[in-house]
Amino acid sequence: MTTDTDVPMTALQAPSEDVSWMKQAFALVQSNLAAAMKLASQSISHGGVMGSVNEDHWTELFRSYLPNRYDVATGIVIDSRGHRSEQIDLVIFDRHFTPTLLDQKNHRYIPAEAVYGVFECKPTINKDYLQYAEKKAMSVRSMHRTSVAIAHAGGTYLPKPHFRIVAGILAPSVSWTDGLGEAFERNLSGDPDAMLDCGVALDQGCFDRHEGVLSIANEQGALMYFLFRLLARLQSLGTVPAIDWTAYSRIIRP
Repeated sequence: MTTDTDVPMTALQAPSEDVSWMKQAFALVQSNLAAAMKLASQSISHGGVMGSVNEDHWTELFRSYLPNRYDVATGIVIDSRGHRSEQIDLVIFDRHFTPTLLDQKNHRYIPAEAVYGVFECKPTINKDYLQYAEKKAMSVRSMHRTSVAIAHAGGTYLPKPHFRIVAGILAPSVSWTDGLGEAFERNLSGDPDAMLDCGVALDQGCFDRHEGVLSIANEQGALMYFLFRLLARLQSLGTVPAIDWTAYSRIIRP
């Protein structure tokens, strides 16, 4: 009589540590996106149209890899005190618990309570665009966010503390000759309210900053490294706080 332990493992059963095919596939995702953006830059002369096309490319990529609990769109972030952000190129927000408001076609107003992350999509990463993205991040993070208790069968969940909204920058290239090197690092803000957490320059790699530690990945396929790190960061945030709709109702009847 033989047992499972007596049966020799075949080549198909043996554990495999060959991940080269995965690296090649991930690198192809990055090169395809870079090629699409290069085509846009060469064939579209109007800067605004080209920017809109590239935003669509980034949005499609995020929607392909983020779970369905998240939505991704261009929009304006609002709060219950009437504050409005400037238009944000790419907002990652909750689609399960929190509806968007006053939508008109593809133009969305997104309650601040629903926002997980904000990203700026730019033609390159340089000093000016970094400062621009940091300014947008600060404006959204400074908004008023409500949080209320939730009743459930076993009692009540207390109001959830607000997490720090993720912010980043997305671009096909970087302007400094050393890529995401010393010049790039010198121009990153250290202000926690403005700080960019992550970003991508398709021709140079990506960066990720966690608890003050900056990591640069410039290997082929770094785009997927960025996406996996972003997924882990979003996963760690959990669900958004329960929005206080009475606070928004006071806009109608103070």
